[in-house]
Amino acid sequence: LWNVLLSFSGLVALIQLLFLPFFPESPPYLLLQKGDQKGCLKAMKQLWGEGNYHTEFDDMLKERAATKGIKIMNVLELLKEPSLRQQLGILFLLLLSLQLCGLGAITLYTSEIFRTANLQESIIPYVSLGVGISELFSIVFCSSIIDRFGRRILLWGGYLLMALILVFLEISLLL
Repeated sequence: LWNVLLSFSGLVALIQLLFLPFFPESPPYLLLQKGDQKGCLKAMKQLWGEGNYHTEFDDMLKERAATKGIKIMNVLELLKEPSLRQQLGILFLLLLSLQLCGLGAITLYTSEIFRTANLQESIIPYVSLGVGISELFSIVFCSSIIDRFGRRILLWGGYLLMALILVFLEISLLL
């Protein structure tokens, strides 16, 4: 019944698509992008009910005034902008390294990996939960040390450590 399971996500997407026209646009989008103040207030009332939203509206007006001279770029303009190429290259390398580091595979195949390691079937969900919690703690820990040491040093250190581990793994496989 895997085809029924896969079609379920399509059914949910279809339901969302059918009901989407009945929902209002985002108030910040209406005010900041479209410049529609009446539509913004109408959307705020539709989303949040009747009330006084002048503070939120004033904050959005201040944000609009602050970003008035800034041109919003589409994706193609962003890729063509020479001053942003280095940042886009770094971002691309980071995303590529996240895809190739194996965390996705570990998360996807955690239960199967633990079954292969001959763990008891009753404790596999708890061990999988422990892996997820350890990932969460490592994200919090890494986020806190990024500000302290800087991204460049941590990226170089991480790549160097991965390279050393791969060299060690290759040597051990050859021996």
